[in-house]
Amino acid sequence: MKMDYNNMLTEHIGEKGIPVSALEALKPAIDKANRAMSEKRPQMAWRDLPYNQVKIVADINAYVAEMKDQIDAFVVFGIGGSALGPLAVQQALNHPHYNELLREKRGNNPRLYIVDNIDPERLVYLFDTVDPTRCLFNVISKSGSTSETMSQFMIIKEILEEKLGIEKTRKHIVCTTDAKSGNLITIAKEEGYKTFYVPDGVGGRFSELSPVGLLPAAFCGIDIAGLLEGAAQMDDLCKSDDIHKNPAYMYAALHYLGMNTGKNISVLMPYADGLKLIADWYAQLWAESLGKKYNLKGDIVNVGQTPVRALGATDQHSQVQLYMEGPYDKIMIFLGVEEYRETITIPKTYSHMPSLGFLGGVTHNDLLQTQQVATEYALAQAGRMSMTITIPKITPQTVGQLLYFFEVATAYAGELMGIDAFDQPGVEEGKNATYAMFGRPGYEAKKAELDAAPTKSAKYII
Repeated sequence: MKMDYNNMLTEHIGEKGIPVSALEALKPAIDKANRAMSEKRPQMAWRDLPYNQVKIVADINAYVAEMKDQIDAFVVFGIGGSALGPLAVQQALNHPHYNELLREKRGNNPRLYIVDNIDPERLVYLFDTVDPTRCLFNVISKSGSTSETMSQFMIIKEILEEKLGIEKTRKHIVCTTDAKSGNLITIAKEEGYKTFYVPDGVGGRFSELSPVGLLPAAFCGIDIAGLLEGAAQMDDLCKSDDIHKNPAYMYAALHYLGMNTGKNISVLMPYADGLKLIADWYAQLWAESLGKKYNLKGDIVNVGQTPVRALGATDQHSQVQLYMEGPYDKIMIFLGVEEYRETITIPKTYSHMPSLGFLGGVTHNDLLQTQQVATEYALAQAGRMSMTITIPKITPQTVGQLLYFFEVATAYAGELMGIDAFDQPGVEEGKNATYAMFGRPGYEAKKAELDAAPTKSAKYII
């Protein structure tokens, strides 16, 4: 993986860019962040995932070998990182129409469905598509109290027990949860479900390289050891305290300087369909980690940068007009590949028409890569900040590199910003309000607070 940040700098895009002197002036903050990343590494258990899961990978692969021929579909019940990570990796590394392929063309692997919302139509329509008795349901919740996921689990448990009985139902549910505490591990032990564990200190949005993401990937034939190998390769690069040699640290530092000059939007724009959902996964990682009311001192700061997902060349025709001529409040991150896994050539059909003839004999590969370069150039000419991340090819190793790169960059940005990148109190507040409204024990005070809230005025409802 390589990162080109020329178009972030004033010497390339003019006065709207970041002067190299600003990076040099940031050195005291960089030194402080470097110390924090080193001192806090033992608390960042997700940084150990590339190294400490040899037995877990073996267990996962053995379980897949045992179960995959017994099922038609592997269904994930999870939300947030428990869904976005598996979706991103599946999109990146498997056929884009994976579920529609004949089983032998899927490597004899089951179909994959990830049910990450509780719109009632999702489950009802899923059951129009699959036979629940031919599925394996992966319930992912570290706490075991995630309302959305646990409600899905309760529904499928009842369906399976009615159709199969309690004993056979056990073979159709696998839980990914905390090893020691929470509702789900308690239930799994009592009911006899197979379990995999989310390591201590690994939060949901940093969990893709744990069994949260590795288990669904393995059931779809993805080389999960390769994902971890790539992450370890990136970790080697990210150990340097020199931001000029550490791509994740430089990425974070440039975004931090950009935020300080009003660049409050980070647009990740892959130029490969396989990487499209990496942008969705990144959006949660960046938003939930860096959007905070308080800093580490307890001061109100209300900081954060809004992530936006785009896809090249699709969103050249929907979003780039804004990025080119709208407010100077964005940093564009182009995510490209040197070599696509397939090649298709445009026929020389209309050579007599100059506006089409130039395309004859050109590959879609070259056309897409050229459009990426042209968009980067046009933005630079307009004085717009951008950087480009390029991987040689989409493989388990390079996807593992990307995931780990963005995780380290997020953690480092949090240190530069002086906030806790690993909590999510804003999310918890919404959860607590939901619990209170449904009368969950222990949330009586929150229920009283909600009951005392001002009534909405009818005159402002049209």
